[in-house]
Amino acid sequence: MKLKFIIIAGLVLMGLFGCIPPGGPGEDLVQNINNGQGISSSVLLNNDWSYLEQAVEYEDLNQYISSDWEQIDLPHTWNALDATDNNPGYRRSSGWYKKHLSIPGIGGRWNLHFEGVNISSRVYVNGVEAGGHVGGYIGFDVDVTDHLVPGKTNEILVWVDNSVDPNIIPSQKSDFFIFGGITRDVWLNHTDDIAIRQMHVTPKNVSHASAQTSVALEVLNHLDLAKTATISYNLIDPQGDTVLTSQISTQLETGPNHISHDLPGLNTPLLWSPESPALYQLHVSVVGVVFKAQKEARIGYRWFEFKEHGPFLLNGERLLLRGTHRHEEWAGLGNALPDSLHRKDIEMIKEMGANFVRLAHYPQDPEVYRACDELGLLVWDELPWCRGGMGGDEWKANTERLFREQIAQNYNHPSIILWSVGNELYWQPDFEGGGDIDKLKAYVSHLNDLAHELDPSRLTTMRKFYDGAEITDVFSPSIWAGWYSGVYKTFQQAIEKSNKKYKHFFHMEYGGSSHVGRHTENPITGEGFVKADEWDEKPNMINVKKVSQSGDWSESYIVDLFDWHLRVSESADWLSGNAQWAFKDFGTPLRPENAIPYINQKGLVDREGKPKDAYYVFKSYWTKNPSFCYIESHTWKERFGQPDESREISVFSNCDEVELIHNGQALGRKQRDIQDYPASGFHWDVVFTEGQNQLEAIGYSQGTEASRDTHELRYNIGRPGKPEDVSLSSIRLPNGNYLIQAKVVDKQGELCPQYNQRVYFDVNGPGDLLRYQGTPTGSDVIEFASGKAAIEFIPGDAGITTIEARTQDFKGSYTRITTP
Repeated sequence: MKLKFIIIAGLVLMGLFGCIPPGGPGEDLVQNINNGQGISSSVLLNNDWSYLEQAVEYEDLNQYISSDWEQIDLPHTWNALDATDNNPGYRRSSGWYKKHLSIPGIGGRWNLHFEGVNISSRVYVNGVEAGGHVGGYIGFDVDVTDHLVPGKTNEILVWVDNSVDPNIIPSQKSDFFIFGGITRDVWLNHTDDIAIRQMHVTPKNVSHASAQTSVALEVLNHLDLAKTATISYNLIDPQGDTVLTSQISTQLETGPNHISHDLPGLNTPLLWSPESPALYQLHVSVVGVVFKAQKEARIGYRWFEFKEHGPFLLNGERLLLRGTHRHEEWAGLGNALPDSLHRKDIEMIKEMGANFVRLAHYPQDPEVYRACDELGLLVWDELPWCRGGMGGDEWKANTERLFREQIAQNYNHPSIILWSVGNELYWQPDFEGGGDIDKLKAYVSHLNDLAHELDPSRLTTMRKFYDGAEITDVFSPSIWAGWYSGVYKTFQQAIEKSNKKYKHFFHMEYGGSSHVGRHTENPITGEGFVKADEWDEKPNMINVKKVSQSGDWSESYIVDLFDWHLRVSESADWLSGNAQWAFKDFGTPLRPENAIPYINQKGLVDREGKPKDAYYVFKSYWTKNPSFCYIESHTWKERFGQPDESREISVFSNCDEVELIHNGQALGRKQRDIQDYPASGFHWDVVFTEGQNQLEAIGYSQGTEASRDTHELRYNIGRPGKPEDVSLSSIRLPNGNYLIQAKVVDKQGELCPQYNQRVYFDVNGPGDLLRYQGTPTGSDVIEFASGKAAIEFIPGDAGITTIEARTQDFKGSYTRITTP
């Protein structure tokens, strides 16, 4: 039996008549609302908040004076730096946010909309508790109409708490930080007394030839009397032309009114897809004698299907799902990102050639879904039930409510195809009996049924709950070939076995960690063997049982692993798809011993979005334009070996042909062939000369030069010497800071790339180090990468600053910087 679903979706938008008030929310807020004529207008309230880092009750706030409050803008988290500092643990407590605003006396309804507050909150207006929310990652509204005083300065206070609470998912045992704060945008919304609170758009019979559209509205009437209204529907195509109109009359009773309507049929709809993410706009207005309410939704028409034990189809055609995962996080910001950085992540994922992203392990910022809709990325949207097993009645009530809210808020996005009920949900129960398999299966079944009830147009899924694999429509087992288990050349065997076992198999999570700049001449092979001594000329190979524990975390190995995985995936015409873990490095409290402490380094880019070598591997398989070449590796600038010893050089490119030139000599032009491993045939044996070597790659598409890349490296004859010291140097950066570079050297001052132990940077004098960023140049505790490490220094007042680098083996190395 096939699972076939026809869907249409979109993003509910409110009319935006203003943006951030530049000088505070008073007079400018009045102007913005009046410009909106009192009809569904919104003002962003991110500026000019105060924050108090005190875990106190509301009644105790009067003991703190204004100077105790820190002036901040939203989004904000109090864990931006302490989560990734060098001290175990991070602040799991409560704090307070405060803002003052004034409103005009124009009647209607006022609502504060919070896009996300972690994890629990209470909202006070002028000393009265007006509302709140339990659970993070989900938006919520607080009706403040009865608490705001027009023409006066109103005080908004928000209590936020991210304390450990087993009754609120995700579990504290999750492999990511649960940041605290108002971590997303806050809006002040104004509507008439009759307003459209919710609009869901659902398809019927979508095909290339035609489509139908159903609209479900919840219209809220705050008046004491029933009102007659006319509801108008206007569908606008991607070119801006009106293609459908419809109108009905209805009676609006006091309170919520649920109104469903089928629009006329649409002929030859423009279908939404990753290649052509066509978005329509649906305008709905509810008009009466003394009121007008309106809402807009961006929608996309498409249908999809997971074939049994087979591929994924979108709009009737096979589409290999090429995906990755995204955590909501950025260096120095925690999860309190502006929309621009949310979008930057999604743009980079799209530029890499992906057509799918799993949002791990929780619903993400509204800007993420908007970007996926616009750019064409299919989405796995996940309930934040991550580890911890199952709790009692309070836990169940919170979890179900969060799932209901998630589906309601994200219902209309054309990008979403899967509702996930959770990840690794049975691991390490937080409650006695919380790991009971029968009870877990029953609750997963309940959530699965709930998702189908609330949204029959999409599929359900989950990862790694094997006892309940048959419950959800789609299932992902755990396959980490070449990292947590096995070797990467068993990947094909593993996914073929899973595809036969699970009716609708979709593989989530594969890959491994890599430390930027760490390379090896002899990475672990696809069969799991490695030289006992990398620099020994004798081929004494040993078997590595578990690469995650015994491997070197080199970029060299992880490039080979991904290259093999992609070669297999791209050749499997029966495969629905898979998703690499994860797009970007992210913080975790569970990994203090990593090369960068408390950072999961499985990303294709580092924690501030700078690509690693592996990013270009994916880009070479998944993109056609623009053409590019990347010589592996730009961060490998010093190599060692014997005279006349050849080294394999790979060039990752999406071109048809690539030519490699070494020191001005052409080494041949090769054609792309993904069956020719590594690098789809773009690999050459190069004999370096002692000293500096120049490499140049020229890519050709349809016989014409399309791209170039160059790389310069130094080749040293012989094996590296014994580490004797740490040498420090500095260079001035364009931002005015200094990059402090540490290099482990032998007696002759030559690099020792075999040294990969930890280094501890410290500073004494004016200025400070860029610390706790979780990046290769923003961590004062970090492992060397092939004998090198670096950290950024931020100059301070005039004076001399000493910057020191210590290791377990070498102590006291320092450099000095004079700030005029």
